[in-house]
Amino acid sequence: MSYTALQHMHDDMVRRFGRDLGPAQPQLYCNELHPNDLKSSALRFLHNRCEELLFDSEIACEEIRTGTYRGRSLKSGQIPYNMEMDINRLSLEKSLETFIDSGVAEDAYVVYYCFLEMFFGPYGRSKHMVELLSEYESNGSSLLLKHRDHYSHSVYVFALGLAIYENSESYRHSFASFYDLEDPESRESACQFLRFWGLASLFHDIGYPFELPFEQVLSYFEVENQERGEGSLFLSYQSMDTLTELSEAAAEHFHALFGRQFASSTALMAWDIQNKLGSEYGTTEESLLDILDSKPTHPDRFGYFMDHALFSAARLYSEFEKAFGAENITKNHVDVLTAIVLHNSLYKFSIAFYKDPEKRKRPLSMDLHPLAWLLMLCDELQCWDRTAYGRNSRTELHPMAADFDFSGGSVSAVYYYDQEEQDKIDAFLRQYRLWEECGEQGKAPRLKAYSDMSEKESRFTKDINAIVNLSSVPLTVKPSIQMVDRKRKHTYLSASSFLHLYDFAVALNGRYMSSETDPSELESMFESLSLEYQIANINQAKSFSRYLNAIHCFYSDRPVDFEMVQSFQEKQTSVFAPLEHERWLREHQAMGWKYGTAYQEIAASDSSVSASDLREQLRIHALALDSELTEEICKAHYLTLSEEEQGKDWKPFCTMLLLLKKYDGLRIYRLSGVNE
Repeated sequence: MSYTALQHMHDDMVRRFGRDLGPAQPQLYCNELHPNDLKSSALRFLHNRCEELLFDSEIACEEIRTGTYRGRSLKSGQIPYNMEMDINRLSLEKSLETFIDSGVAEDAYVVYYCFLEMFFGPYGRSKHMVELLSEYESNGSSLLLKHRDHYSHSVYVFALGLAIYENSESYRHSFASFYDLEDPESRESACQFLRFWGLASLFHDIGYPFELPFEQVLSYFEVENQERGEGSLFLSYQSMDTLTELSEAAAEHFHALFGRQFASSTALMAWDIQNKLGSEYGTTEESLLDILDSKPTHPDRFGYFMDHALFSAARLYSEFEKAFGAENITKNHVDVLTAIVLHNSLYKFSIAFYKDPEKRKRPLSMDLHPLAWLLMLCDELQCWDRTAYGRNSRTELHPMAADFDFSGGSVSAVYYYDQEEQDKIDAFLRQYRLWEECGEQGKAPRLKAYSDMSEKESRFTKDINAIVNLSSVPLTVKPSIQMVDRKRKHTYLSASSFLHLYDFAVALNGRYMSSETDPSELESMFESLSLEYQIANINQAKSFSRYLNAIHCFYSDRPVDFEMVQSFQEKQTSVFAPLEHERWLREHQAMGWKYGTAYQEIAASDSSVSASDLREQLRIHALALDSELTEEICKAHYLTLSEEEQGKDWKPFCTMLLLLKKYDGLRIYRLSGVNE
């Protein structure tokens, strides 16, 4: 019984009505052939270990005392509060499952959305923290020589950490010991890990918008093969106190919490890093603070590189203060910040000197800083399926898929390279064999990531072992070749930012409102929904590109020379309405909804019972299907619906055409020369 509040509701319904009506326990995905792969392990962690996540016993007692529910579903007060928390966790579990299957940024967005709603509060308050990275990468990274995605990458890192925690007894014990948790196998330990690992992994790269302009300037000169160094023209950041200065309330809070006075978030992080690593690595608080304060202002001191990790940590700190209030920032939150600031160059090149034979220190042990250890490991492991934006990155050979096995607490990884790049691989192998035959003189030939994994030097695993101590989590890596499955990403002509995706969802939810309704009112209405229904609207919005593709249309925020679509015709809606109904059926089945009409029957015979409330409590629906869902079955089911019900699958998109005019720049176009 992993979803206890759902089970309690089920038991209450059995007592109340004398029969098994619902709700049912959600199904857990498991790869029977490889039960400890990435997907099975990460989802098993969320499903089994995080029982009673964010439950509130006081609210539950108040609900019993007053007979009034405090939880939201389609509206407030329909279900118990803890049942809403169970459904929120299920939403995160299913969203992560969808992302691991696809790897696309739009699905990564939903994982971010779930996490922010669960642990930060309303998404709208912090959405720019998430959306800014995607905006900068998609629009500005093509100007760089080398740059790959960090948005989907961060969600993969999140999943890797969950899988390692799930399978590594050593890590669970280290984490529990570090945070003085009595039982490393308890749900308390797992839930605490989820909260703070999620913060560290999902937001460790949000500072890239500060690094990208710096790299763009250097790339302008590197195009001419000018190596960065003395004489390079570079950017630096001044007035950093705008980002790092602590408020008076925060300074007072940290003085009470740590017994020290801090003027900036960098001073706080320098102290915390020294407290954890100083005795092991011979650092001082003063030297660490000097490095942190100098990285943005004097990048020439650090090889002419800007450290996005510092900006990520500083930016996340400001979100902590905004979301929680300075007085509610804990030592664990500070650990998240120092894990992030350590993960890139600070630890590698200014503390451990892992590539310098003379100055090299021992790799980081998990017991010194469990979050930093895991973030550095997973950040290195996640090198597959990353969109290449930079000019050179687009032509380099990187792994496009990976299989993991975490059995026994070890990590076994197979990275797959595109079979269509076989000629590059063969050429490299010939050069490498020739280098060996000639006595291995000079530098060994390289083919980016493939050579790092395939050659006997094993740079990939060697570097990871030099960064983090893997004595209790053995790592094996090998490369392989396979055909790319490009269809799984379902990429269409429609292109939008995540800001537009959010606006789509808000517009869909507010489709019955007047076209003159203020957008802020529509957003407030959207926020009043439970997370499950917010995600349902977002998933509906995500599918719109698929529907437009089916009728030979697309949307864009750029002015293009195609006919603009002002409305949909019946022959168009008849194409995408069955597709929307299929999406609705699959979504409800994934979220544990079952077919049933008991809520209608009971309400018809008892006027004191609300059919809509009972439907949400039982999680049964007259239009749901329990059978295996195929495109043919879903379309046949759609055709059995009443005209009113069919309208729910196409009318929202027609109304949305009007509402979208309120959101600047997004228009729908019809492809020229295509018969409808």
